[in-house]
Amino acid sequence: MALTDFVTGYQHVGIPTQDMEATKQFYEALGFQSIYETTNNGGLVRFFSCGDILIETYEKEGCAQARGAIDHIALAVNDIEAVTRQAQEQQLSIAEGPTTLPFWENGVRYICIEGPNHEIVEFLQKY
Repeated sequence: MALTDFVTGYQHVGIPTQDMEATKQFYEALGFQSIYETTNNGGLVRFFSCGDILIETYEKEGCAQARGAIDHIALAVNDIEAVTRQAQEQQLSIAEGPTTLPFWENGVRYICIEGPNHEIVEFLQKY
C-alpha cells in the first residue's frame, strides 16, 4: 500500500511571506480571492482561492524561509496571449516568457510571473 492510496485530492500550496499586504495585493491582482485569515504562532495566515486551487501564505517569525525547493506553481489557461497582455497591462513582474516548449503532444506556451516572495506563478497553455 502507498501513501497516495489515502489521498482524496489536492489541498493547498504553502508560501511563506515577509510582507502579507504585498502578498495579498499580488494574488488578488492575479485574480485569486482572499477566503480565510487567521494567525498561527503569532504570524498572520491567509488563504487564497481560484476555483479549487488553494494557496496558503503565512508569516513565520518575520522572515520568508522555505524548508524545501518548489520552483513554481503552474496554472492551466486557455489563452496564453491574453494572459500575457493582461500581465503586461497590470505591470506584473514577468520573470520568463512567453515561451514555447515541445512538451506533451502538441507543445505548450507559458509565461512566469514573480511574486513579492520570489515565488513563480506559471500560466501555461497546452496546444
